[in-house]
Amino acid sequence: MTTTLDAARAAVKKLKVFPLPPVVLLPGSAAPLHIFEPRYRELVKAALASDGLFAMAQVLPGQEALLAGAPKLEDIVCVGHIGPHEELPDGRYNLVLIGIARARLKRELPATALYREFEAELLEDTDVPGADEALRQAVVELVARVPTDVGQRVAQVASRATGGALADLVASTFLTDPQRRFQVLCELDVATRLEIVTEELLSLVGHIKPRKPDAFMN
Repeated sequence: MTTTLDAARAAVKKLKVFPLPPVVLLPGSAAPLHIFEPRYRELVKAALASDGLFAMAQVLPGQEALLAGAPKLEDIVCVGHIGPHEELPDGRYNLVLIGIARARLKRELPATALYREFEAELLEDTDVPGADEALRQAVVELVARVPTDVGQRVAQVASRATGGALADLVASTFLTDPQRRFQVLCELDVATRLEIVTEELLSLVGHIKPRKPDAFMN
């Protein structure tokens, strides 16, 4: 059975790309999108008719004013799979894009549609056993400081991933600054990515007072 990762490995040969600077999608995270521009309506329609995949990209600094055209793009992107979606009567779409994996753009392909397509290479993490222990401990510290129900949800999320995937999951949950999220996206070394996210999470923990012990009922 073909998985979304298998599909992404094939899709990078001719990868549909959607530049949207405010949104930094990370593998394992989800981004709700409202698609209204004609070229991106066409992109979504084509994706839904084939593999359901396209990539979210950032524009190079200084290229933001060219977003309506064809700005130069950062080469690291996140390939995502279209999850729940709705086509509106006027052709717009509401959808959730679910991050699958990083990719590096290699060259732009000749235009055959309104949207842009690139030849890219998929960037898959290598396993680094034990490298995520410090981040797991930081998650434990956070759980001890937030309300019990929130802590339980955080612990459940953290239990679903290891290594680089854990760093991505924690970053997508707790890092709100787009530049910091993009730094995590661009960090291909798993150990370094884990260190970055651990430092960010510990900084957050340091600003939260320890939770008061739950009162015991007699």
